[in-house]
Amino acid sequence: MSSSGVVRRGIHYLQKLKAANIPSDLIEKGQNRVIDASLTLIRERAKLKGELVRALGGALASTSLLGVPLGHNSSFLQGPAFAPPRIREAIWCGSTNSATEEGKELNDPRVLTDVGDVPVQEIRDCGVDDDRLMSVISESVKLVMEEDPLCPLVLGGDHSISFPVVRAVSEKLGGPVDILHLDAHPDIYDCFEGNKYSHASSFARIMEGGYARRLLQVGIRSITTEGREQGKRFGVEQYEMRTFSKDCHFLENLKLGEGVKGVYISVDVDCLDPAFAPGVSHIEPGGLSFRDVLNILHNLEGNLVAADVVEFNPQRDTVDGMTAMVAAKLVRELAAKMSK
Repeated sequence: MSSSGVVRRGIHYLQKLKAANIPSDLIEKGQNRVIDASLTLIRERAKLKGELVRALGGALASTSLLGVPLGHNSSFLQGPAFAPPRIREAIWCGSTNSATEEGKELNDPRVLTDVGDVPVQEIRDCGVDDDRLMSVISESVKLVMEEDPLCPLVLGGDHSISFPVVRAVSEKLGGPVDILHLDAHPDIYDCFEGNKYSHASSFARIMEGGYARRLLQVGIRSITTEGREQGKRFGVEQYEMRTFSKDCHFLENLKLGEGVKGVYISVDVDCLDPAFAPGVSHIEPGGLSFRDVLNILHNLEGNLVAADVVEFNPQRDTVDGMTAMVAAKLVRELAAKMSK
């Protein structure tokens, strides 16, 4: 069943319960038990992985994957909900070795661990609304961060997940971060199609909340008047593809995070030209090359504290999983960047 089908089933089921005069407190208690169980699983997995990394010793920061298979806030296709397992499969598929370009070994737990997925569809199937769901995602990220030296690298999912993740990172660290956002779109609509949690509005929520000092958006090539106005409103540094040849030297030598709590990187796979990554919901020609993206990431100077890779849509990928491998490579290189 598709993710939208699961959502409809859950909502319909809840409506039937209400129509049958089932007490609302009974439903809420049941929802709370499901949420508590979900958080317990993340907590215990993070605790185990943190203990392992600490026992091995020598790690100041260690990347830990957290999947958030959410797709219902997409304005077009909901396939990104199926991305986390496909990315994991590509990371460990055996077609390449475990070394990153910078020479770190992914099979070393001090470089990469995995705490599993937030069970988004199971929670929504219980009728939990997006306000509470976003809180569950934020709490899950905090549970990872509580296990020093784990740092979350979140696998989306659509881009709506960046808001609760950045919120959690900023709240846990006690202040704003600088954000490098790679995307074909600015995702800064005030409330796209009436949905404040739309994947097209995530960075409006982040900036409103004061969770970022600087927001640099790179790869932009589909932006409306509202996108530009919102950018000006929040003081966003927007770098469009039409001027990339002029901007690339600056973008490949970024220094971020000084005076704040660190750097957060959000990579929407559609920042890449579709020649490199066709498996996305919103295909926008004229994007970054894969090497452009790696140059920006590798050369960035700053303390990377968390990141996400979002908007890979397996339902639009090539039969041989080309975009899954691209997303996996992004995850591998970000893991190497974050681990110290």
